[in-house]
Formats: sequence, structure tokens, C-alpha cells
Amino acid sequence: MEHLSAAELSRDIKSRKVSCVELMQHTLDRIARINPGVNAIVSLAQAEPLLAEAKAADEALNKGEYRGWMHGFPHAVKDLANLRGFVTSFGSPIYKGNVALQDDLAVQRIRQQGAIFIGKTNVPEFGLGSQSYNPVHGATGNAFNPSLTAGGSSGGAAVALALGLLPVADGSDMMGSLRNPAGFNNVIGFRPSLGRVPARTPELFFDQLATSGPMGRTVEDVSLLFSTLAGFDSSVPLSTQAVLAPLPATKTTKRLPAAAEFKIGWLADYDGYLPMEDGVLDLCLQSLQRLDAAGMNVQSVGLDFPMESLWQSWLSLRQWKITNGYGPLYDDQQQREHLKPELIWEIEQGIGMSAAELYKACSVRSDWYRLIDQTFQDCDILALPSAQVFPFSIEQHWPREIAGKSMDTYHRWMEVVIGGSLSGCPVISLPAGFDPSGRAMGIQFMAPMGEDEKLLQFALCYEEINPWAQHYAAL
Repeated sequence: MEHLSAAELSRDIKSRKVSCVELMQHTLDRIARINPGVNAIVSLAQAEPLLAEAKAADEALNKGEYRGWMHGFPHAVKDLANLRGFVTSFGSPIYKGNVALQDDLAVQRIRQQGAIFIGKTNVPEFGLGSQSYNPVHGATGNAFNPSLTAGGSSGGAAVALALGLLPVADGSDMMGSLRNPAGFNNVIGFRPSLGRVPARTPELFFDQLATSGPMGRTVEDVSLLFSTLAGFDSSVPLSTQAVLAPLPATKTTKRLPAAAEFKIGWLADYDGYLPMEDGVLDLCLQSLQRLDAAGMNVQSVGLDFPMESLWQSWLSLRQWKITNGYGPLYDDQQQREHLKPELIWEIEQGIGMSAAELYKACSVRSDWYRLIDQTFQDCDILALPSAQVFPFSIEQHWPREIAGKSMDTYHRWMEVVIGGSLSGCPVISLPAGFDPSGRAMGIQFMAPMGEDEKLLQFALCYEEINPWAQHYAAL
């Protein structure tokens, strides 16, 4: 059952080929057997009330009451989001008893589609860094080798997906938090365009770095969850009112766009600017070569941009956000003692930031967007690796160097993802394959602003040509 796609499982539940109770019991048994070895799902609810909810879902179907495509699905929410009745710990001991009184907007939408909530998925403390460890729940191991990192911050979600503990998973992405763990665990992570998935944040107009998004084992599954999460909400003024196009079809090649319709611009390592671990670019190039052989036009593309200024822009915008969000914890000496050093560093870097520095960061970001938008005049899709390194030891908080180049911050090794984040364009991480040691890698594909459906259509073609989703974790 764990090898069924979410779409297949949804159809089987609707037709009553699979009962909700059967699915819930299977999921709980699998979690009991596998999760202790990887620590992907945390704050797991008790089995008895979950099975009672599943039974009620079956009875509803018997009465002709169908709640939505996630009817009866066991679902765990990323532990940075509020799920009513569950602890939102953010991976911090400060919030280890913080029981949410209401759902976040994305969670509301998942609940409306009939999901049954079983717990949370693990994250780094406050979602900072792409290594899902924290002092509340511990670390999450990679789906293919638990001694390696799962990535993050949606690390628990990616591992739970890869191991068949969840049909689909929600996540969020500021600095690659959907894309990096997807690449590390051979699943798909989709960061939508600005405004496509609304979130009720404290500051509604300026803070546009992060977005929620879907993860799945197949593109169809990601599309289904995207259709659930996306859509205008009047409480989020910058959310888009665009109507979601019909979901793309799978397994019917005749209904897919012709491969020749896509022109791919390969950004690689930004003309040598980004250091890469040996083997990363090779795996991505192999995937691109298969696309080229299938009829797509794949060409190398160079971008004339001062990339170090883009990094400085990222630091300023990120530190402004983090300092204003977590500054009160830093100001309280007792609470400060419970904060990870990386969070303290972010806040201290952001304290005293001037309006002129913030404006400069925004101006650089604007220039970057204009360049990316112009580049799309010649390309349909832009591509680059999902990470600069393969999954590393779970005992290592972050890589100190790549290819002999020292990393000057705890997140510099993730620099490859900031181009997508700062553009605001839709970006999807798709599986690129495995190195000889069995470590997974992903490849990012970016489409023009607002063309999320076009990107998903491309991803369907990629999936037909590079079917890595069928390579399951063996645990």
C-alpha cells in the first residue's frame, strides 16, 4: 500500500477498494516499525482515536458523504505550522508545551479535504538550517541511510514520504526547505510562485521570502496537494486571485505536452561561482541529457550578475525577518539560553540594520528578478542542482567546506537555492538520481512568475523520462 501514489490511494478509497480503517492501521503499523529508526514523525497521536476517526470516515462514505480527495488520509503537519490540538514546538524547548488552539490556513484547507491528522513532521529548531535536528525531538535520518541527514527544514516530511509513512506532505520553503530535503530523499518538493499559497503571517506586505508548498512522490500527487493549498484568501492581501488550471494528467503520454515544447536553460554552478561536491553536477547533467535525447532543447546559460551581492541581499532580508520575528526571545536572557547559536548569530547580525541597508537588499533582489524575467524570454525553464553537496553525516550540523572552499556561515552551503527564493518564481525539485554510495540528489527547475501549472506540466514530462520516483527506500 505504501507504494501506491496518493492519487491512486485516493481513488481506491473513493471506490472503497481500500477502507480508511485499513489505511490507518497499515500506516500506524508502518510508523511503529520504521519511524524509530529515522525520527521523521513526531508528536504522534494515540492509535485508538485515530482508528475511530478512520471508522467515521468509512461510515461517511457508506452514506455517500465524500469529504475530498484526501478523505481518510493519515496526514502529519510540519512542526512549524499550527495544527489544532497538537503541540507546535518549532523544535525549541521554549515551545515544547505549546498546544495550538486553531489551524493555520494551509492546515485548514487540508482538513477540508478529509485528512485525518496523526502528528507532526520533524524540523530544525525554528526551521533554521537544512539539517533537521533539534533539542526537543532529536534528529531525522535520511530515508536511504539514517546515518546521514534528511536535509531541512521539511526534513521529517521528506523522509516520511520517501518511506511511505505518509501519502503526501506539506512543507514550507524560505531557503530551499522544500527543495533541499526533497533532493536528499528522492521525492518532489514544490515552491509555488509568490502569492499562490497564502499564509496569515504577522506582517502581510513586506515579508515575502517564505511560502508553504506541497511534497509528494509523484508530480500528480504534488499537483493535487497544490490545488488544495493554493487560492486567494481575503486575509492575505497579496495572495493571487488566479484561477487554478485543471490538474495535469499522468500515465497518458498523449495528453502531455510534447518534449520539444520545452527549452531548458542550464545554470549549473553559475559559471563556477558556486562550489559543488564531486558528482552533483554530473548527476544533474545525466538527467538533462535524457531530456535532450527525448527532444527538449537543453542549453547552458550564463547570467551576468554580481552573485556575491545577491548573497548579501539574501543575508540582509533574512536577518531582518528573523530579528523582527525572534528578537523578543533574544531580549529575554532566560529564553536566549535555549536558542541555537545560529539563531543568535542571525539576530545579532540583524540588530541595528539601517533602512538604507534594507533598501539596498530589496533593490538587488529587484534587479535579480528583472534579469531572471528577461532570461525567460529565451528559455521556458531554468535548471540548477537542488544542493551543492550530497547528504552528509547526521552528526554534522552543517558542512564547513565544499570542494576546498570554506563556508563562512551555517547556511552558505545552501546558496544554490537562494536564486529561486529571491526571484519569487515557482521552483520544483525533482529527483536526479544517486551517487555510487547511494546518496540521492535533486535538480531544481524554475518557471516564469505565475506559471506554476506550466512548471508542473514540464515536471510530468521529466517524470516520464527520468522515473526516479520508482526507486523506493528499502527500509
